[in-house]
Amino acid sequence: MSLYLESPRTKKRNAAERRFQSYGLAAIAAALFFLVVLLGQIIGNGSGAFIQTRLTVPVTLDAAAIEKAEGSMMKTSGYRKLIVASLSAEMQAKGIEAELDSKAAKALLSSGAPNTLRQHVLANPADIGSTVTLKLAGSSRLDGYMKGRVTRESISDDKAITPAHLDLADELIGVGLLSKGFNWGFVTGNDASDLRPEQSGMGQSVLGSLAMMLVVLAVCLPISVAASIYLEEFAPKNKLTQFIEVNISNLAAVPSIVFGILALAAFIQFGGGTIGIEAFRASAPLVGGLALSLMTLPTIIIATRAALKAVPQSMRDAALGVGASKMQAVFHHVLPLAMPGIMTGTIIGLAAALGETAPLLLIGMVAFVQTDISGATSFFTDPNVGMPAQIYIWATRADGAWYERAWGGIILLLIFLACMNIVAILLRRKFERRW
Repeated sequence: MSLYLESPRTKKRNAAERRFQSYGLAAIAAALFFLVVLLGQIIGNGSGAFIQTRLTVPVTLDAAAIEKAEGSMMKTSGYRKLIVASLSAEMQAKGIEAELDSKAAKALLSSGAPNTLRQHVLANPADIGSTVTLKLAGSSRLDGYMKGRVTRESISDDKAITPAHLDLADELIGVGLLSKGFNWGFVTGNDASDLRPEQSGMGQSVLGSLAMMLVVLAVCLPISVAASIYLEEFAPKNKLTQFIEVNISNLAAVPSIVFGILALAAFIQFGGGTIGIEAFRASAPLVGGLALSLMTLPTIIIATRAALKAVPQSMRDAALGVGASKMQAVFHHVLPLAMPGIMTGTIIGLAAALGETAPLLLIGMVAFVQTDISGATSFFTDPNVGMPAQIYIWATRADGAWYERAWGGIILLLIFLACMNIVAILLRRKFERRW
């Protein structure tokens, strides 16, 4: 048989190879398809959270009315009257004949609008007696109407807003008093009550997650690297080390909720209650970070050991051959070469910890929202909430606006993860050494 002709066996082998390649391409195409569908769902459902409906209202800050509002028990009620009166006057000036009564104002304006005006007055007392133009948040129903989530048919049984209010909203759009814009408050703000989804934000939960990630990094990286170096380079191979290695692998597979229960018992009940450590309180990012550290340590140890094991034995032998001690060989040669893998394993562990919700639920990081950070210590010890827990809270609320914000929170969480991975790539390139 000629060497230039394929034998039947060669044809069969080449056909099998082509089929295998086609299977691989089909798998990649399927993965990309589902990824695009998932990202499309996330962006489509959550992008509305970054857009907020606002009413442009020139408010006349009457000094007598403000003094009366500040002197009353309900400090925001007087500001609501100022807003309604100013918006009514502006509507008449724009040629809108519809009357803005208290029910219509409640349907169109967020319940937090009076507090927005009050905060402006407190921050700018020189504006009292003049007219200032403010962009006040619209109600969640109005916001849903502007985004297409609320229709005239869907509010047939809704007591909060009526088709007449939507007609008025259309007129306000026509004269430029009602518009949509980017919602920075969603990125930087705090959670709000069940009645004010339009004023809720992820800002404090981002800070809570950041504090927990710093705790996890500070605890896990030195401990995992030290444990991995000892087990891989110095520990004798006996039954004790085998027992430790098996248990590390088993701990990596333990459900996260178990670590939440452990953190509740060890840190809050024993550390904060029995011993009286003030920093170990419920909802503190410090406790949340320690709980996530317990869960993340086995994962990072396994990844670090794999990175150390990937360094060729010849590097160790060469270092020892020129007179280096065992410790010098490990810290001067093996560890720098393994550092990219260690960084990758650490960032993977941090990313997994960032998305955990169950441990945070058990230590109470859904019950409080921090509104002020007075210093570095309070950043870790004052009650706060994590991003996954915040998303969980919003997803359990009934209003469709909360559902939209839960998807928006997922977008921010993915951006947070992307930033962590970018940092990991930069660190990997910085420490990477070729041999």
